[in-house]
Amino acid sequence: MSDFKRIGAEQAQKLRNEGGVFVDIRDAHSFAEGHIPGSTRLDNHSLPDFIAAADLDQPLIVSCYHGHSSQSAAAYLAHQGFSDVYSLDGGFEGWRNQFPQDIERGQQ
Repeated sequence: MSDFKRIGAEQAQKLRNEGGVFVDIRDAHSFAEGHIPGSTRLDNHSLPDFIAAADLDQPLIVSCYHGHSSQSAAAYLAHQGFSDVYSLDGGFEGWRNQFPQDIERGQQ
């Protein structure tokens, strides 16, 4: 597969509970201030190691601030061989609005 799908927070939460992997492409400060629990912050430096260690068949949900930048990142990751890639509609802000109790803080 060489494309991604868009996904809402509720469906993303379901995938998360089923073992889906979350990555967050926001800057380090924003990530530390709050992120989806269990998510990994991806940047240009961590990307090669993440791809090398990843299970390419596991659902992968990409989060950004508002759901725009994650679409480009999701498309890129789909082209890297991930078979089930999603862009989180509304990004982290949408997640925080829907699941304010389900936020983790600090570096990971």
